[in-house]
Amino acid sequence: MKKVIINCVIGLMIILTAGYFVNELSKSRTFQFFGGLVTNVETNEKVVALTFDDGPGVHTDEIIEILGGNNVPGTFYLIGSDIEKNKRDAEKLVQAGHEIGNHTYAHKRMVFKSPSFIKNEIEQTDALIREIGYEGEITFRPPFGKRLMLLPYYLSKQNRQTIYMNIEPESYAEIATDSTKIVDHVVENIEPGSIILLHVMYESRKESLESVEGIITSLKDQGYTFVTVSELLKYEKEK
Repeated sequence: MKKVIINCVIGLMIILTAGYFVNELSKSRTFQFFGGLVTNVETNEKVVALTFDDGPGVHTDEIIEILGGNNVPGTFYLIGSDIEKNKRDAEKLVQAGHEIGNHTYAHKRMVFKSPSFIKNEIEQTDALIREIGYEGEITFRPPFGKRLMLLPYYLSKQNRQTIYMNIEPESYAEIATDSTKIVDHVVENIEPGSIILLHVMYESRKESLESVEGIITSLKDQGYTFVTVSELLKYEKEK
C-alpha cells in the first residue's frame, strides 16, 4: 500500500510539473515550435506600435477620438463575434484609418484545439474583417497569448507570424487599476521597436482607456513615432 501511495504521489507530481511547463511554453515570449514570433522589432529608429485587444466595444468612439486627436494610428486585434455584434463600430475603426488584426472568432485559448477549430476561428474572423471594409494586411494575435503546436503550424503555412508584445502593463494587478501607473510603466519600459498592448473596449478597462492620452504625449515628448504593427515589421526587414 505504501508503495502504491508513493507511486501515486510521484505520478501526480509529474503531471503537475508537466502541466506547469506546458502552460509556460504556451505563453513563451522567446520560443515557438513553428513560424515567426514577434514580441518587438529590433531597430534603432524610435518607432513603436500601440495595439489594442478585443472588441469592438463600448469605448470604440472614445478611442477613435483620442487617437485621431493625436494623429496616432492604432492596431486593433478584434474578436470576430464582437465584430458581428458591433459591426458599425468595427467599420468606424477602418474608416478612421486604423489597422485591424485577427484575435479569433470566439476568443478561446488556442491550445488543445483541433486543426479544424483553429482554421475556422481564424478564417471566419478574416472574412468578417474584410466585410467591414479593411483591405490591408491582417496580422494575428492569439487570445491570452496562448499557443502550442497546431496554431503556430497553421499560421506558418499561411506565412503569418504570431504577434505578441513586450510591454503589457495590465498584466500587473497593482498597475492595471491606475491609469497613471499604466503610463509610468510604459514610459519606464519603452524602447525602439516596442509593441504595447492595452485593452480599452470594455467598461471594466476604463483606466486603460484613460492612460492612452498620457502614453502618447509622454512617448512623443521622448521623440517616439507611432506606427501600425505591419509598418513596424518593415523596420526589422530594412535594418
